[in-house]
Amino acid sequence: MSRTEQLAKRIREVYLEGYWIANTNYKAQIESLTWYQAQQKVPAINSIAALIFHVNYYLEGLIVAFETGTLTIKDQFSFDMPSLNTASDWDELRMRLLNNANTFALCVAQLDEAKLATHFIDEKYGSYLRNIEGVLEHSYYHLGQIVLINKLIKSGESN
Repeated sequence: MSRTEQLAKRIREVYLEGYWIANTNYKAQIESLTWYQAQQKVPAINSIAALIFHVNYYLEGLIVAFETGTLTIKDQFSFDMPSLNTASDWDELRMRLLNNANTFALCVAQLDEAKLATHFIDEKYGSYLRNIEGVLEHSYYHLGQIVLINKLIKSGESN
């Protein structure tokens, strides 16, 4: 298995199907979560919906960057989530994350391995490899938060 295929597998593990690192993944954490639960705030902590939006914001931006060679996302907008007014809004956000995770994994798998060592868009961002590994680390960081928030919500301690 090539290095890019290994990275793509790790992306699928954290988002879609794996249990190796965290004993869970995004899909497992959010597939049965209701619209109400997704928006529920634990004091001084983001909602799960806000974290899903945040992580997806970066996935969408990186997919565009891989396809166009232009990076248009900005950290300052990564939590600018529109209101979730209905359960279908939550379903759409959840599906966008899962679909984008799969698309991002495909983008990574299709990279030429030599590209991993090249600059990602601009030298200041480091290499493709550094950015892909950064996505993985960022994803696991927020997955841990989602797991804890989920436990608090389901135990009733968030009130």
